[in-house]
Amino acid sequence: MKKFLERLEIDWHLFLPALVISLAGLVTMNSFSGDNYFFFRQSIWILVSVLVFLAASAGDWHFLRRTSVIMPVFLGMVLVLVALFAAGSVTRGTQSWFTLGSLAFQPSDPAKLVIILILAKYFSRRHIEIKNLRHIIVSSAYALLIFLLVFLQPDFGGAMVIFGLWLGMVVISGMSRKHLAVVATIGIVISAGLWLFVFQPYQKARIISFVNPMADVRGAGYNAYQSMVAVGSGRMFGKGIGQGSQSKLQYLPEYETDFIFAAFAEEWGFVGTGLLLAFCLVLLFRIVNNAEYAATNFETLFGLGVALLFSIHIAVNAGMNMGLLPVTGITFPFMSYGGSHLVTEWLALGILSSMRRRSAGPRV
Repeated sequence: MKKFLERLEIDWHLFLPALVISLAGLVTMNSFSGDNYFFFRQSIWILVSVLVFLAASAGDWHFLRRTSVIMPVFLGMVLVLVALFAAGSVTRGTQSWFTLGSLAFQPSDPAKLVIILILAKYFSRRHIEIKNLRHIIVSSAYALLIFLLVFLQPDFGGAMVIFGLWLGMVVISGMSRKHLAVVATIGIVISAGLWLFVFQPYQKARIISFVNPMADVRGAGYNAYQSMVAVGSGRMFGKGIGQGSQSKLQYLPEYETDFIFAAFAEEWGFVGTGLLLAFCLVLLFRIVNNAEYAATNFETLFGLGVALLFSIHIAVNAGMNMGLLPVTGITFPFMSYGGSHLVTEWLALGILSSMRRRSAGPRV
């Protein structure tokens, strides 16, 4: 224990904003009357996640730089995702979970962290040559394998996050404008193909309801409409903690997961939502700042990848809650209910905190 405490050096600029965001979600789940199922379970997951963060902060993660470690981790993640099709539980038409009693695990959450690790490793040794099209193709092969396994579950939102991670890390690593234009063109062609031959009717309905939520308020556009009502009804200072009628009276479905941002906005208003996003920005700024002074290119790219992951989730979740983006089922980092994503996010912060102790730059 003494050695553990000596090695434990918490980056409070990472820990505190993430904890505040987690507690904001926890308070929003509390009904203050009746059943508090989500509140109590989320309390346990936050405790477990913080312990994971502390353990990861005390660890030494330099071994992740080795190909002999990264490749087995990547292949192991692929096997886990493949196993879902044989042993995964089907929930609302999606085979995305392993279920053991009352516990459920969603592999697509740690898969996003694995994608960041494999791309950080690949680009850390080839960032100078990134303008070579070969490296873009090879890196896309890693991401494509995970992308397809997640997409076929089918988890469209999770697959899009993985694509966004690959594209973002390629751009960060120095993709040329010409190659970026080629990727954009391919993306448009693939999107058209997905719409015509792959998307299920419910996925098309979500996109159509995004363009015009009022076209089917009682059907595909119901969630988006109720979410916008919840956000708007919060006004400047909100209705008060526990007073959100949209969420507590269950007009807003999945208020503890997909629409936690809307439920929070209804109770805390514009001011509270602004403070929440300010904590998110502090967290993201700290991650990017640490990446700037990282010991190696691998640590830099890993940090930027994690910042990119959180940014995508925050932007997409908040956007769909305000009717600016289609409803995709993407969680709000640290805030939405669920253990898989929460443990993964705190693990990522723990690794970043550990890496900071070996930073090559000044302590700020």
